[in-house]
Amino acid sequence: MSSFKYDNVYIKDYETIAGPEEKKGNLTYQNTIDDYYFGEERIEDAEIKMQNICLTNITKRNKLNNKIDVIVGGDLLNQISITSYNLVNRNIPFLGMYNACATFNESLLTIANMLDKDLIKNGVAITSSHSLNAERQYRFPVEYGSPKKAYTTVTSTGAACCLLTKEKTDIKIESSTIGTVVDYGIKDASNMGAVMAPSAAHTLHNHLKELKRDLNYYDVIVTGDLGKYGSNLFLKLIEEEYNYIPKNYFDASSIMYKENQKMFQGGSGPVVVPLVLFNKLLKEKSNKKILILATGALHSPLMVNLKKSIPAITHAISIEVTLWYI
Repeated sequence: MSSFKYDNVYIKDYETIAGPEEKKGNLTYQNTIDDYYFGEERIEDAEIKMQNICLTNITKRNKLNNKIDVIVGGDLLNQISITSYNLVNRNIPFLGMYNACATFNESLLTIANMLDKDLIKNGVAITSSHSLNAERQYRFPVEYGSPKKAYTTVTSTGAACCLLTKEKTDIKIESSTIGTVVDYGIKDASNMGAVMAPSAAHTLHNHLKELKRDLNYYDVIVTGDLGKYGSNLFLKLIEEEYNYIPKNYFDASSIMYKENQKMFQGGSGPVVVPLVLFNKLLKEKSNKKILILATGALHSPLMVNLKKSIPAITHAISIEVTLWYI
């Protein structure tokens, strides 16, 4: 059994910051930056700064100071460097997470399980991604001008953190499902949608089966960053393998940008899920029951260079909302 139901796990507060391309897109964000350097000399420091602002604002607004029981999260840079540097000298217990673009949901369900068992009183999930940092690490530095394939996604820029407590609020984390690693033998590091779609289908099926639900239980079902091409594959897979035909589904990364931004299949990165959750889903009154399938390609440049295929994982989080934040 990989699914868990929670009685008293709630989202008390959240903070997001989005990058320059995201700012031009379809959503209105809490905070944005105008350029990738954000007043810093290095892009790495810009990403640390974004995370720092999100965490600092959450801490001050809730008067937490050193009263955070645990911070759980990660990013895309080698050895989750961004998150680790952000937490230097904060004197807060830290669990570093890495499941690529599924990291935020992994962090949420980890905190939720600790809260539900009364092991902690609160916890903060945190993540970020930065287009220039991730593109350089996983593909090619942007300044190289390397041509992109039509089915690729582009790493989204931003940061997010979320405060979870046992204190009752209007946003409840109702259940979760831990994903399993799925590998369909795809070796193309540009084709992340195809890599992750089977994993998303597998986790959706496990979530519904283990919790004895059908698709209509949810007002909206959202995948993280399959992109337009990958989300079409996902729909085809769940119809052919499980006879699922959702009427209330969309892919978060596919709706972030406008067509004239030329972002190929859409965005990617662990920040996609929280940016869309907190700046879109929670603002729409029709969304009382939300299922988020955060998709992650467990992509290592080393393993790709060894001609290995790319595995993927998807974690599910179910959220119930009784009040909408305009």
